[in-house]
Amino acid sequence: MTLSKIQAIRGMNDLLPQQSATWQYLESTVSTILDQYLYHEIRFPIMENTDLFKRSIGEVTDIVEKEMYTFADRNGDSVTLRPEGTASCVRACEQHGLLYNQTQKLWYHGPMFRYERPQKGRLRQFHQIGVEAFGFNGPDIDAELLLLTSRLWRELGIEHAVTLEINSLGTPVSRSSYKAALVEFLTPLKDRLDEDSQRRLASNPLRILDSKNNDTQALLAHAPQLHDFIEEEAKQHFAQLRNILDAAGISYRINQRLVRGLDYYDYTVFEWVTDKLGAQGTVCAGGRYNGLVEQLGGRCTPAVGLAMGVERLVLLLKTLNAVPEEIASIPAIYMVSVGDVAPYALSVAEQLRDELPSIKISSHFGGGSFKNQMKKADKSAASMAFIIGEDEKQQQCVTVKYLRNNAEQQTLNIAELISLLKS
Repeated sequence: MTLSKIQAIRGMNDLLPQQSATWQYLESTVSTILDQYLYHEIRFPIMENTDLFKRSIGEVTDIVEKEMYTFADRNGDSVTLRPEGTASCVRACEQHGLLYNQTQKLWYHGPMFRYERPQKGRLRQFHQIGVEAFGFNGPDIDAELLLLTSRLWRELGIEHAVTLEINSLGTPVSRSSYKAALVEFLTPLKDRLDEDSQRRLASNPLRILDSKNNDTQALLAHAPQLHDFIEEEAKQHFAQLRNILDAAGISYRINQRLVRGLDYYDYTVFEWVTDKLGAQGTVCAGGRYNGLVEQLGGRCTPAVGLAMGVERLVLLLKTLNAVPEEIASIPAIYMVSVGDVAPYALSVAEQLRDELPSIKISSHFGGGSFKNQMKKADKSAASMAFIIGEDEKQQQCVTVKYLRNNAEQQTLNIAELISLLKS
């Protein structure tokens, strides 16, 4: 009987070796920039008590109603694979006393899980890099998050392909008043709304504002405007944020229909969007959530954060051909060993790694003729082949053959070899 092959779960993809170099490049670039701004990494579990997300995200959101991976563990407790990182970050900070009379600037990365129809740029297991700042009340920290993401886009070479959209949601009180006005306006038009918007009219009417249905958007053209309902304090916060962005030369567009899909946002919300990836155009998004810490049992703590989608950013880098050629895992050196010289060849490779930690060396294993080994050296895209045979072993040296130029082959001792590589 032939056993069927087991495949990965739909929407949960493997990351293959030829893809990982781009991920490492993106992640290391993000890490470097966040370190410049003194954000510190935090890590927390991928699974949490289900109530954490019901209380934070909102029970009538699409995420909680339709998308969470929730199940009972062996004790009968309801647990959920995290659909986003902010709630887990708040839980971890509260549990370990990180927010008590303190400010915190934190970041994290890892997999998130949502049951959705898999498509380009949208998976059931996807990866995010999140950044959160706690204890800062003014618009300057909101601006810093936008400044550091702008710096990241410049560093990655994709700044020309992303656009910043911003909005202010005001406080929960003003938002509640606006919801009532929006529902009053849309109720007589319910039959003309798309199916999702009809459902949201009773559960989460603000999400109708970012409907992708053109007919629904046409109806919204005459709807009440959120900015007419928000408090003066929120308006001033938003105006000060805009002044900082203007002074820093950060271009943006005010999108009054930008609301975000989670209940905990207030004041500033923002998205970095691109038109290079089709429908999945948001690559980074976030905003303020001043009430979430208190909502989860802590003290009232101002907070703001963002999340960027790793898969979408990797896709954007590739679409724009913005992945530097040198990040590919190509060895600079291919070690060719002919005869019974493996101990010496491996010893040479280790000495080179000791002296030049950043060097990339691929050693040939498994024997084979000199001709076949040289073919593999050339195929590896290495710049040089280091040839070691019985003569080199006896003389404690290495023959250097250049594979990408016409430089003359030479035989060097180890000290000369290290000097050559350092130069």
